[in-house]
Amino acid sequence: MNIPANLKYTKDHEWLKIEGNVAVVGITDFAQGQLGDIVYVDIQTEGESLSQGEVFGAIEAVKTVADGLMPVSGKVLEINPNLEASPELVNKDPYGEGWMIKIEISNLEEINSLLDSEAYKAII
Repeated sequence: MNIPANLKYTKDHEWLKIEGNVAVVGITDFAQGQLGDIVYVDIQTEGESLSQGEVFGAIEAVKTVADGLMPVSGKVLEINPNLEASPELVNKDPYGEGWMIKIEISNLEEINSLLDSEAYKAII
């Protein structure tokens, strides 16, 4: 299982790649494996400011639907435009082409509540 050391993680299986006060967010390799084949990603929150733990979108797999949760508070700047036509990118490349949203972090302190790769490995 792939758990890159340069990312931060939530207990709910989202990852966060931080670049200053902007972050790229997606779901982990573990999460996509648990969901199975992803058939649709529904994110309607572009331009919205959401709090840590709020739902930013839904990830629909063959057997279930899961909520994507904000790892930190922020404004949704961009939604991955490739997921509409190719939601399977989340399965194929969850940390690369399968990213879901880019956010502007509104509270950098919240990053301290996230897990590093070793702590995330310990909970899965």
